[in-house]
Amino acid sequence: MHNGYGLGRDVALLEALASDEAGRTDGLGVAAVARLTGREKSQVSRALRALADAGLVERDEDTLVYRLGWRLFSLAARGTGGRLTAVAEPVLHRLAAETEETVHLCVLRDDALLTARTVSGHSFRTTGWEGRRAPLPCTSAGRVLLSDATPDELFVRFGAVEDLVPDYPHSRVRTVPQLWQAIQEAAERGWAVSHEEFEPGVAGVSAPVRDFRGRVVAALNVSGPTARLDGRFDETGRATAAAAAAVSAELGWTPGRSAP
Repeated sequence: MHNGYGLGRDVALLEALASDEAGRTDGLGVAAVARLTGREKSQVSRALRALADAGLVERDEDTLVYRLGWRLFSLAARGTGGRLTAVAEPVLHRLAAETEETVHLCVLRDDALLTARTVSGHSFRTTGWEGRRAPLPCTSAGRVLLSDATPDELFVRFGAVEDLVPDYPHSRVRTVPQLWQAIQEAAERGWAVSHEEFEPGVAGVSAPVRDFRGRVVAALNVSGPTARLDGRFDETGRATAAAAAAVSAELGWTPGRSAP
């Protein structure tokens, strides 16, 4: 049985696999996890194997990197986000079928967005997105998730850095004022758009999901190859906004009511 100290060390490993560095590289090797946690590689290797046996992490047999596992996200989904996921599930499937693209349910986690659920509109099931973290400023879902933030809150969250997303050179949002402007544009339109800003060749459209208080608690995102979405952004945006409104209604939000 784990004691509290052992459990804390395992949590530190999971936090390393949920870090921005792990998100950028789609997983971490034993050496990188050891560096982030300050532990010996042999200890980290044994602990990660045990976590993999429990289904809390998974190991890529080709690259030998570790990622957070499906069982961990399943447990999380049955927790505080369980109702959101359950309510959104049928809407995600309908939106995926309507747009014939991949649809994500995204939530805010610290200074990043987390993909909580993914449904594909194609005959194949896309993998690798659930549990993946991504930066907020250069993604349409991230801009939607920050809809409730004031300029001052954005400065507190991101600080006075010169470049919010130095690892994403194609992002049109690089400063807090530019992020605020993008958030306002999305709020006025009803959905946010990212055109190859997060990943070359990929575009995305996102709309906010609100709870009974009117607070943004999630984003519905439709992503696909730019070649397929070009010329369809307004159509896809309207469909995404309608789907997000349907989830919001299930959560008790009444359209037209001002958020507190």
